[in-house]
Amino acid sequence: MRLTVVGCSGSYPGPYSPASCYLVEAEHDGRTWRILLDLGNGSLGVLHRYADPLTIDAVMLTHLHADHCMDLCGYHVMRKYHPLGAQPRIPVWGPSGTAERMARAYDLPLVPGMSDEFDFRTWGESMRFGPFEVEAIAVKHPVEAFALRVSADGAVLAYSGDTGVCAGLDRAASGADLFLGEASFQEGADNPPDLHLTGRECGEVAARAGVRRLVLTHVPPWHDPQVALNEAKQTYAGPSQLALAGDVYEITAD
Repeated sequence: MRLTVVGCSGSYPGPYSPASCYLVEAEHDGRTWRILLDLGNGSLGVLHRYADPLTIDAVMLTHLHADHCMDLCGYHVMRKYHPLGAQPRIPVWGPSGTAERMARAYDLPLVPGMSDEFDFRTWGESMRFGPFEVEAIAVKHPVEAFALRVSADGAVLAYSGDTGVCAGLDRAASGADLFLGEASFQEGADNPPDLHLTGRECGEVAARAGVRRLVLTHVPPWHDPQVALNEAKQTYAGPSQLALAGDVYEITAD
């Protein structure tokens, strides 16, 4: 399983990266399957560097804040009006109300909204899609939000989405080969509860969960990412690094 960081900036696109978007690829049935974990603002254009957006098989949204979903608007336009013709519908998994949220975002009537381009599905029990098994686990955030646990060929990628410390996050990260954890907050600040993680908290989750590698992401442009990494290293002894747009990780179970 291959992970490409398309965008990793927290809260809004930064000077060096668009907002959250992660391309996950795996081989299955003689071809490469491609899914997107989130499609935040600024990410669709950058996605062209790493894959033809028309080859994406599904989009999986952790929650409906703009920095995780808003480029679905542009993707709707691309799939509807592409010179090659209207493209087949692809699945879009997300929280309840995703179809309505995206229709409002582009000022479309709720029916059909974007449903001619996307087959909107609401997160439920774990499911299989091509080579991927995906489990969406509810986490703590001001809106309905999920951490995603993605497995393929025995390897496990855990993605926090946006969350505070909670049992759901520990469950999602448990034993992961790579834990992609958000570190929006810094220790010592007056941080509101149940919203985001600090680097230290990410490290604590990684240590409790026994993950093999920690990659910190979603650091907002107003913070120094190195502070988050230094915090994480205080609580997690395993390999840890900062996500950078364009980074590629080969995730294996070995």
